[in-house]
Amino acid sequence: MISKRLVEGVDDRLDASSFIARNLKKVFPDHWSFMLGELALYSFILLILTGTFLAMFYVASPDQITYRGPYEPLQGRSVSLAYNSVLHLTFEVRAGLVMRQTHHWSALVFMAAIVAHMLRVFFTGAFRKPREMSWLLGVGLVVSGIGAGFTGYSLPDDLLSGVGLRIAYSIAQSIPFVGNWLASVFFGGEFPGTALLPRLLALHIFIIPLAILGLMSAHLAIVWHQTHTQFKGPDRTNETVTGTPVWPKFALKSVGLGFVTFGVLTLLGGLFQINPVWFYGPYVPYSGPSPSQPDWYAGWLEGLLRLWPNWEFTIFGVTIGELFLPAIVVPGIMFTLLAAWPFLEARFSGDRGWHNFAQKPREAPLRSGLGAAAVALMVVLFLAGSNDVLAKYLQIEVDTFNTVLRWSAFVLPVAAGVATFLVCRDLRDRPRSPIARPEAMTVRRTTAGGFEELHEPRAGAAADDEARAP
Repeated sequence: MISKRLVEGVDDRLDASSFIARNLKKVFPDHWSFMLGELALYSFILLILTGTFLAMFYVASPDQITYRGPYEPLQGRSVSLAYNSVLHLTFEVRAGLVMRQTHHWSALVFMAAIVAHMLRVFFTGAFRKPREMSWLLGVGLVVSGIGAGFTGYSLPDDLLSGVGLRIAYSIAQSIPFVGNWLASVFFGGEFPGTALLPRLLALHIFIIPLAILGLMSAHLAIVWHQTHTQFKGPDRTNETVTGTPVWPKFALKSVGLGFVTFGVLTLLGGLFQINPVWFYGPYVPYSGPSPSQPDWYAGWLEGLLRLWPNWEFTIFGVTIGELFLPAIVVPGIMFTLLAAWPFLEARFSGDRGWHNFAQKPREAPLRSGLGAAAVALMVVLFLAGSNDVLAKYLQIEVDTFNTVLRWSAFVLPVAAGVATFLVCRDLRDRPRSPIARPEAMTVRRTTAGGFEELHEPRAGAAADDEARAP
């Protein structure tokens, strides 16, 4: 009785029961593409769970020891404590390899879900007013995800990750005027430095995850307040939402997706090898694995570095390194345009109204064309990030393949953008069913055994003709 009075007293003062009941009845549009955000959320949860397990065994130290573990090819080699702890986790800790690989697969799927979600938002115009803030949070999630992936990818201190860190050090040095100071401060002196691994660990397990958690929480709070956009349909208005209530259908469907996500990622971690650091060996400054490539979400940046000309120039007596433009300036411009897109589109289109309806890509041909061109460019850059692997597979020279990719970086985006624009414009200007004939045809067998066609005007054809008439 005391507990009942206590609960009732809290409820009277906070109105908690009505708040919960009201929010459990909240309606979300029932469309599969809206579950991409949930896929990213559950991948992130699994990242936290597996990462907590991995952190119990990882040693963030560059100090050297002699390897005495069970992996014979590395017996007697000098390795860092960090690399040794990763090998110990892989070969000697029960389920350690499964946890490592599940963590890595979860990171790949997490980034893929975020990118797919942003593409859905972009091509459907779901970033328009009043959802510009959600778009900015999404861009922040992409940048934070890349940072989390890079820092985690660098922790094993193997040969492949060491080469990636060397590139990062060179990129930092290429920044005019302050590059050497920034590189020295972050790396703790000359590369590789003694303080780098502890700093990467702090970034990877504390700072960046907290940033991602904050961005996701803010995004979910805004979506909860504004709800998703929805596609146009019967009895739907800008002021109402048609779909399923949070409880029980939407909640159970979301939880089911979570269990499926956990199961699939665990199967990937247990059955499909990824990032076999024992093959690469410990990092040595004078060596590098070939062929090699980064994870897919950083492949475009690697490709940009590989395709960019070796331009180096001097300003006010300061030499601008050849990595500054492709690694700092161009990505900075790309992410700035990405973040500013909702405001740029509203500015140039003059459309500053509120939009709760999502658009089909055909309804905005210019936006769809520009988006297709950007996707085509990123695909080319991603392929360039694996140019050595692909050249070996295709049995051609890397320089020849680079020439093809450089031309493709100009030709394919233009071709994809123009083709998408023309197709979307044509679909927008056609009737509701673009391939439907203006009249319906029925085939009937005659008494003589032959066949004849019966043509009847299609319903709505006259209205379509009238709508297309000038």
